[in-house]
Amino acid sequence: MKKTVIAIAALAFLSGCAGLSDTEQRALTGTTAGAAGGALIGAIAGNAGLGAAIGAGAGLAGGLITDKVQKDKEAAYRRGFNAGAQSN
Repeated sequence: MKKTVIAIAALAFLSGCAGLSDTEQRALTGTTAGAAGGALIGAIAGNAGLGAAIGAGAGLAGGLITDKVQKDKEAAYRRGFNAGAQSN
């Protein structure tokens, strides 16, 4: 029963993420993964809450950095594509 409730809650949470921008999705993914990893490491070290908070912050930063890198790659591709199109 408990697993069913968790599964339903997870599905409800994820369905609410459908309208997010790429930046919001990357930030949310990073934050969630960081919090989960931090909670796991924190539980081993004796303070899951602190680990989750630190992990969430690190994950958010990682998600935003990933977003910036992806946007830079897309912009470079567009510049190269446009330069090639103009030379023809």
